[in-house]
Amino acid sequence: RRRKMTTTEKKEMEVVKGLDLERYMGRWYEIASFPSRFQPRNGVDTRATYTLNPDGTVHVLNETWNGGKRGFIQGSAYKTDPKSDEAKFKVKFYVPPFLPIIPVTGDYWVLYIDPDYQHAVIGQPSRSYLWILSRTAHVEEETYKQLVEKAVGEGYDVSKLHKTPQSDAPPESDAAPDDTKGVWWLKSIFGK
Repeated sequence: RRRKMTTTEKKEMEVVKGLDLERYMGRWYEIASFPSRFQPRNGVDTRATYTLNPDGTVHVLNETWNGGKRGFIQGSAYKTDPKSDEAKFKVKFYVPPFLPIIPVTGDYWVLYIDPDYQHAVIGQPSRSYLWILSRTAHVEEETYKQLVEKAVGEGYDVSKLHKTPQSDAPPESDAAPDDTKGVWWLKSIFGK
């Protein structure tokens, strides 16, 4: 007789298989995330832009706006295991976005993507980080609930989710002065 799983024995997270990387590229808006103590509390319009590199790795640009200033960090992502069809990636960021440069590496697991590649749920093995992403800056409440349910199904404590304020008209990357103090990025993204 199989003993019941207790809540402390969390099942292995299920990760998307056969992710179409080309379709996944482009801009994604952060709809909600677990706040990181290294990120500014009042960051708005946070988003990620992914571009496929010729060598099969992915260029990552993460941006957020805080007090009218643009904070950003760049990095590259690559499959953790090139032979696996699971959407498990390592992302290497170069932080701070000025010298001296220290690479910080973290996990990026695509836990869910809808068939049209419009919404995604991203996590990592420790379950201490979670992102809900969308191609649009706003999502329907019903859609949001469904995405949160996906995270619950993977063992996440969604009470920690914090919705990211998004403008109706997303800002242009070059329309704001850059925040050159970007130290808050140091551990923000995949929290080492």
